[in-house]
Amino acid sequence: MKSNLVPALILIVLGALLLANNLVPEFRIWAVLVDWWPLALIVLGVSMLFKRG
Repeated sequence: MKSNLVPALILIVLGALLLANNLVPEFRIWAVLVDWWPLALIVLGVSMLFKRG
């Protein structure tokens, strides 16, 4: 069940970003991705830490 958590969260966040892009015309998805891509690395690292334990 834990192995499905990260892909599920990625899909949820990606879907939310795409939905926000459609609902709010001023929202620029690429600007958000450029600013927040390090968060994906952090989430991946934390996920790897918890998988070891």
